[in-house]
Amino acid sequence: MNINVPGLGPIMTGNLVTDYTGTLSVSGRVIEGVSSRIKQISDSMEIYVLTADTFGTAASELRGLPVKTIRLKEGREDIQKEEFVKKLGPETVIAFGNGNNDRLMLRTAKIGIAIMEAEGCACSAIHDADIIVRNIIDAFDMLLEPMKIKATLRV
Repeated sequence: MNINVPGLGPIMTGNLVTDYTGTLSVSGRVIEGVSSRIKQISDSMEIYVLTADTFGTAASELRGLPVKTIRLKEGREDIQKEEFVKKLGPETVIAFGNGNNDRLMLRTAKIGIAIMEAEGCACSAIHDADIIVRNIIDAFDMLLEPMKIKATLRV
């Protein structure tokens, strides 16, 4: 995705790094509409799902989707997610998350989007995000219509 944001300059990202629990899913189940949007976005971005897999359902729920699912080790998932974004190159990453363990990833990515779903959103995630949206569908739709990002982040 390439977009020029007045006051911020060009944003050129090719990677989406997202949390699973509470972001793509509620109670361990993928939210309706997520799968179709992942398929649309996968044409222009690599999609990585980083998860502690609280409900143990990520692999089965994401099976067949064009994503790379990475199961995190227990403990300091926040640092593991941040390090993953750094390894990809923060300038190339848009990140989605809702939890306290997403805050560093949201802060480090070129664009961090905090998602408010039924499981809530940690204040720390909101604080460290660039954009806050009502739900995951709104977040994906921002990627599908990048002018929404431009309108939100322009100076």
